[in-house]
Amino acid sequence: MSLNLCIDWGNTNIKAALFADDKLQKQVQFSAETALERVTDLLESHKPEKAILCSVVDHSAELAQVLKVAIPHTLILTGHTNVPINNAYLSADTLGPDRLALVNAAHFGYPDKNNLVISLGTCITYNLVQRTKTFRGGAISPGLQMRLKAMNTFTSKLPQITTLEDEPLLLGYDTDTCIQSGVVNGMAAEIDGMIRAYEERYPDFNAILTGGDAPYFVAKLKSKIFADPDLLLKGLNLILNHNVPLPR
Repeated sequence: MSLNLCIDWGNTNIKAALFADDKLQKQVQFSAETALERVTDLLESHKPEKAILCSVVDHSAELAQVLKVAIPHTLILTGHTNVPINNAYLSADTLGPDRLALVNAAHFGYPDKNNLVISLGTCITYNLVQRTKTFRGGAISPGLQMRLKAMNTFTSKLPQITTLEDEPLLLGYDTDTCIQSGVVNGMAAEIDGMIRAYEERYPDFNAILTGGDAPYFVAKLKSKIFADPDLLLKGLNLILNHNVPLPR
């Protein structure tokens, strides 16, 4: 059984997943400080035949070298990588490779739809892949923690909110609850508004929510959405197989 190792190196956390015959077999999450040790353990214990690394930060050069030595079929995903769909994004040099993986997974999951992938991480990214198999782009805005930190950083008295209520009040009764209301309800209203705007413009529309903060917002949105926490990893596996076909 051929195994693929897919690594998503994000701004906050790193995820690694093993796929066999396009099925997710194992997933682990770890920090940048332990990345080399954890990936080495995966290489030694599972011996994957192919690997792909998707990084939105300056990932460890040592880790990339370890992957390439252990697995000759290692792909470093960039905005210029050959992918199964058409990439019409005009600035490939600055395109986050995670966005490319997301839209590929979305299209092959829902090929007859115009798919808007909303990823809730350090930033919120809105990514549209049309049913014509074309990634057009979308939008980027600050994510949950970035908004909370910005309000503390760029003011002299607003506190840093580190713990959120499950259901923030619409009408805050003190500074902490007012910040939570503004940030959480504001983000939900933004996401619902973006979904409506795309839905009005594109027929046969589908919205997919993913990313680390997605579970917190699923029940807070009024729009119809599909939630898939593993969408990015599925996209990485798809792109890896597209560039390095499975042995027959």
